[in-house]
Amino acid sequence: MKRFLFVAAMLAFVGTMSAQLPSVTLKDISGKSVNTAELKNDGKPFIIDFFATWCKPCNRELDAIAEVYEEWQEETGVKIFAVSIDQAQNINKVKPLVDSHGWEYDVLLDPNSDFKRALGIQMIPYVLIVDGKGNIVYKHNGYTDGAEQELIEKVRELVKK
Repeated sequence: MKRFLFVAAMLAFVGTMSAQLPSVTLKDISGKSVNTAELKNDGKPFIIDFFATWCKPCNRELDAIAEVYEEWQEETGVKIFAVSIDQAQNINKVKPLVDSHGWEYDVLLDPNSDFKRALGIQMIPYVLIVDGKGNIVYKHNGYTDGAEQELIEKVRELVKK
């Protein structure tokens, strides 16, 4: 019985590791509608990073990535979509925060947490890596200093394939 449960758990885990992005319509920071199922990066991997203006670990993570983002792009072509889950009454704080930190990410707004909920995300910061075919291949929540190194290592593995 234990073996059966282990196998079932592993199959469920593997199944979630190659899931596609759900289709949710969000707006980007300039107000343009974006369907999340259509996010892509010219066949290269991309990272989706869920954050909020009030989330200190989220901001530290996005700052740490910002310091090396240009190098990551040159090396791997990776792109980052930062998804704010700030509610409607705080949505006007997102652009000033992004501008003040100098983040060069594509920023999407998820004020009702529809995208977050569709992915089953409970806590932020939460990061997904999506391969060039649109499959979710890595998930991570929380942030500790230096964790961004694990992200770029996973992206490098995908680029080598």
